Amino acid sequence: MTVARSFSPDGGRRHVVVIGAGAVGGATAIEALRAGLRVTVVEPGEPGGPQATSYGNAGWLSSHSVVPPALPGAWRKVPGWLADPLGPLALRWRYLPRALPWLLRYLASGWTEARVQRTADALRTLLADAPALHAQLAAEAGVPQLIERRGLLHAYRSRAEFDGDALGWRVRQRVGVQWEEWPEDELRRREPDLAARYTLGIFVPEAGHCRNPGAYVAALAQHALDVGAERVAARATGFRIEGGRLRAVRTEAGEIACDGAAICAGARSGPLAVAAGSAVPLESERGYHVVVEDATAGPRTPTMVADGKLIAHWMDGGLRAAGQVEIAGLEAAPDWRRAEILHEHLQSMFPSLARPAPGAPSVKHWLGHRPSLPDGLPCIGPSGGSADIVLAFGHGHVGLCGSARTGRLAAQLLAGVAAEIPLAPFDPGRFKS
Repeated sequence: MTVARSFSPDGGRRHVVVIGAGAVGGATAIEALRAGLRVTVVEPGEPGGPQATSYGNAGWLSSHSVVPPALPGAWRKVPGWLADPLGPLALRWRYLPRALPWLLRYLASGWTEARVQRTADALRTLLADAPALHAQLAAEAGVPQLIERRGLLHAYRSRAEFDGDALGWRVRQRVGVQWEEWPEDELRRREPDLAARYTLGIFVPEAGHCRNPGAYVAALAQHALDVGAERVAARATGFRIEGGRLRAVRTEAGEIACDGAAICAGARSGPLAVAAGSAVPLESERGYHVVVEDATAGPRTPTMVADGKLIAHWMDGGLRAAGQVEIAGLEAAPDWRRAEILHEHLQSMFPSLARPAPGAPSVKHWLGHRPSLPDGLPCIGPSGGSADIVLAFGHGHVGLCGSARTGRLAAQLLAGVAAEIPLAPFDPGRFKS
């Protein structure tokens, strides 16, 4: 069953509080209003601002990103993660004791191809038509130009390098993903600025991207307000639950009486989930980006390169490279060397890209926190303490892409109607030991 597609006038409606105004929170608020609910959004920061996770991500609406980060044999790479603080995936030694339980679950989730396939089967239901859903939301919010649906490219140095990713592409094929192979001459014709070492392109036509994730998230939040939501600029701290029923959301500004709530606070959702009766192993996969504002060379198609594990494409503010993973928690200081390495990779990908002087004002760095659960799947479902509280977070690398359907699902749960896809794989209770 899908949510009704028209907005309802106010008057005697069930009141729900959406905690967080990021990509998931904004979509949830819009869809909850569409379902006829009264909505209050609780968000302490500026929606879409630099503090927001989606502000600085790669912008990919990669409906084919169904393969979890951990694959069979990943355990062999752990010593390298610890030894190389600037590698594609790094784990800070000081944080290891705290991260170890999450890391063990992370490795176990991809222990076999069968486990990877189960994750992919579930993620595909969440992501399959994400570019179309985002195009619809962007049009409603008055920013249709921010969503582009013209495919995404994976670039490899050789056929052998592509074959090294065979498991991932085999899993994608089983869930219905289709792609085109661009041999070297076709890749060179379509991507003339790309370094000559890349000789094979894998183009996924169904995917899309967002030209300015921060502006898109801000537009969703504003659209929710325009069509009837209220906003409280405060941090949510907990809940008042009586007899299994939610009575209020507690915030730094006081209680908000309500009938339902959705936790959409990204990497900071953990304590709220505990307060709602669902302890889940949420971790931050810290990601960096670099933006070259005055770049004169770059990709024609948003591109991910296999050797650097990063994504490069044009944003409204310039050429952005984003990627890598750092496990160090929410509070550790940034290691800006990681952003500088992204810049070096970017220049290596596009040799004609001018090399600005160190510290040039046209080069911007950023750090954000991907909210990640160890099995590669988000939590979408009622909390353990009250069915009135819906958990909707933990999307890891597919938060922006998965936010559109997640918003629909969260709204359906809040409205008491059947979810449009099976939610069992995303059940927050799956982590009970």
